[in-house]
Order: sequence, then C-alpha cells, then structure tokens
Amino acid sequence: MTVAAFMELALYHAELGYYARAARRSGRAGDFFTSVDVGPLFGELLEVQLEEMWRLLAANPLQSPIPNPRSPFDLVEAGAGSGRLAADILRAAKRRDPECYDSIRLHLVEASAAARAAQRETLGEVGERLAASTDTLPSSFQGALVANELLDALPTHQVVMREDGLREVYVAAQSPASVGSRQSALHLIEGPPSTPALQAYLDRLGVALEPEWRVEINLRAVEWVRDAARRLARGFMILIDYGHDAAELYSATHSLGTLTSYAAHRAEGAESSSAPAWLQRPGERDITAHVDFTSVRAAAEAEGMTTIGFLDQTYFLLGLLQQSAIDPQSAIRNPQLKTLILPGGLGSTQKVLLLGKGVGSPPLAGLSFKVRVT
Repeated sequence: MTVAAFMELALYHAELGYYARAARRSGRAGDFFTSVDVGPLFGELLEVQLEEMWRLLAANPLQSPIPNPRSPFDLVEAGAGSGRLAADILRAAKRRDPECYDSIRLHLVEASAAARAAQRETLGEVGERLAASTDTLPSSFQGALVANELLDALPTHQVVMREDGLREVYVAAQSPASVGSRQSALHLIEGPPSTPALQAYLDRLGVALEPEWRVEINLRAVEWVRDAARRLARGFMILIDYGHDAAELYSATHSLGTLTSYAAHRAEGAESSSAPAWLQRPGERDITAHVDFTSVRAAAEAEGMTTIGFLDQTYFLLGLLQQSAIDPQSAIRNPQLKTLILPGGLGSTQKVLLLGKGVGSPPLAGLSFKVRVT
C-alpha cells in the first residue's frame, strides 16, 4: 500500500486509528504539544482576528448576505479535537465582544468520534453557540474557517528520485518467518508511482528532485483546501501548520523527507531506512509531514480565494497582541506568550496562511506587526 494509505489506516481507522482511539492526543499526558496546549492565550489572540473578520463581513451589506452585525457568523474549526481551541475563542468573545459572540454559529469538524463526544463538556457554558459537530465541513458557510495543525496530519504520499526516474515508496508486510522478535512486521519498498498526479504535482511547481532525494507529496491537503474553498460562500480561512514554501520544502535541506513520528513527546524523524519509526506500532503514534504552502495557496486561489498574508506565527500573534485590548506588559511577562512566539519553537516552525473570498485584501490585525517567513 502507499504511505498515504498506511497513514489513513494508522491515524484514522474508525476503531484502531491513532486519533480514533482517544478524545485527546496532545498536551502533557499525550504525545506532542500544540499551541492550544500552551494555554488559553492562543485562543484569546485568535479571537481578536476573528472579531475583526466578523466586523469586516458585517460592514458591507451591499456585497454580503450578512446585512448587519447581528446576522450569523459561521465559525468553522476543522480538526477541532475535543473543542478546546473553540472554547478558548468563544470565552474570549463572550467576555470582550458580546455582540460578536451572539452572532457566532460554531461548527466543529472532527474525524474522531471519541473527540466529538467530548466537545459538549469541553465547551461548557459556551456550548450554546454550537450549531453542529460532525466529521465533514458544512456544505456552505460564510464567516471564517480555522484549521490549526490539520494539514500536516493528512495522509501523504512519499516518493524518492532514482537514477532511472521517480519511484514511490510503499509499505509492505514481511513474512512471519522472516520477522525477528525486535523487527517490525512492516517495511518499505519502492515501485512505480501509484498515480501520474505525483509527477504532475512536481511539474506544476517546477521542482526537479536530485537523485536520492526523498520527499512527501500531499495530494489530500490540496484536495481538502479546494473543497473547503468551494464550500465557503464568503469570508476567511486561517490555516496554521508546520510547513514551508515549495522552494524550501523540496530542497537539499529536506532531502530525507519530513515524515515524523511522535510518541511520549519524542520525535523520531526523517530517515531512509527500510523500517523508520513512523512505520512501527501503527495506531499507537502520531505521524506528520510538513505542509507545502505553495500548493495549498495555489489550490485555494484556483477556487476564487485571495492570499491575504503568509507569515510566522510569531509575527501573527504579535500583530494581534498590539491590536488587542490585552495589556501588552502583562502579556509579555506571560510564559504562554513566550512559548507561542519563541523563535526555533512554535513561533517560527508554525506558519500562518490567511485567505479571503469576496472580501478583497484587507490589512488584517494579524499582519500589523511584521509579515515575515523564516
């Protein structure tokens, strides 16, 4: 099977998949940390950006089906988990921007049934804004979609360039007789690409891989963004994830690939062995790969969206901080902020892509400090 098919089963199988078997996988008791695990400040700062987006949509009734600030504003979180980020956003809105809060219709989109079952309890008193909890995006919505660390966990293909051309990496099972007590029953083999879409993807980017380079091609991420853009009637997307522009991702710097496995807060990363860490104990560990933001951006733009900004999380959050009513001195002393903006950590490894549809290119609050990608 392809690496993408393996990831689909290992992460999302309805009973045995990594995400399906628990309501929460991140945090101190989990396998990895996200910005949400740092504390509520991340959601509180995101609320500053979402409140501005709500005002921008409400301010132009001639072009928008939203005639006034009291009309509904769809807040869609994709990959919502148990709803902790949405809860932080809504509590901040209820406290600081009650009119915006009253306009929100919350849609939580999550593949894990266990996580969906925990959402009501997580939301608590702000659960009154929950309109839907499903495993698919709304068929049509207007407002804002937020996806924090979703695209990097979508199943991806892996390919390697050989002297005779592009080869795809496949997962195969070894015969029981050949597997020792300390060996994995699975190993990697190479074969012809499973679909011409893989070479076409590289051709669109103008990427020429050098011999022995091993890279990931996430066709699913592109499909997901195109589908989400079609469903968004008017509004914004905020996509936050590990990743790079294509020129950086498909370069010598990442020529071993970026597939990484997380278990008990240990990252075991890219390597070219026949049985890498991410292949072992499927269903018991996270698997992730860096996002190609060039292709994600192109997919959204092909569906009528406009790229408003692309920057490090550091500068995005600092922009929101300086545009917010949060006391900057107390915020600077807050250890949560330091963790969220620290270079070399979440601040620079997490990139923020801001997209709009039918809204022009407004100077958003998150772009007010500095627009920079490191």
